[in-house]
Amino acid sequence: MKVKTKSGKVDKAWLNEHVNDPYVKLARKEGYRARAAYKLQEMDEQLGLIRPGYTVVDLGCTPGAWSQYLRRRMAAGAAGPLDGTIIALDILPMQPIEGVTYLHGDFRAPEMRERLEQALNGRGVDVVVSDMAPNLSGIGSADAARMAQLVELALDFACKHLKPEGALVAKLFHGSGYSDLVSLFQQTFQRVKPFKPKASRGKSAETFLVGRGLGPGKGAAATELARSA
Repeated sequence: MKVKTKSGKVDKAWLNEHVNDPYVKLARKEGYRARAAYKLQEMDEQLGLIRPGYTVVDLGCTPGAWSQYLRRRMAAGAAGPLDGTIIALDILPMQPIEGVTYLHGDFRAPEMRERLEQALNGRGVDVVVSDMAPNLSGIGSADAARMAQLVELALDFACKHLKPEGALVAKLFHGSGYSDLVSLFQQTFQRVKPFKPKASRGKSAETFLVGRGLGPGKGAAATELARSA
């Protein structure tokens, strides 16, 4: 494992922190591909987001820890058959997960969103989870704009495909544009909750917004999809 830094001391410090991270150790023990699984687990346990039988879309899925958690949560036992539908998408390749439909491509591209819609085959979506984030340039305004674009695309997808009482979980960063995205969530959903999971590193600016129940006028397309599901 190599981490590019200006200082070998910083490099060693980061590696030491990572190796000794309790969530990293737990992920290895429980067979998760990344410690990020415990972020989704905590949100699910506190808010009751995921149930067997659901249709769930996992955006920014690689390496697959969130899809793994969804797969276990929606199965009859951790290794049992999947009860529901999981469709995962990422610009980076992901190793297969039994029962999970994986789409390789850029969610920002209209043709990839079309492929995702085709994979849904008319089903209404119960939950969209998005761990998408741009490659950070270090230029705050540019990074904030790229992040906002991903969140807005996830919101647009949610408005079109969520069932009326469905939920969207989206990662974003505190900083420029954060309050605007919170306002956008509040305009879209009946209930909005910011969430900073314990598994999210304390130094990280990441947080998550959970929106539930499409607001009036937001769910017309989702309602029609839900009726046909």
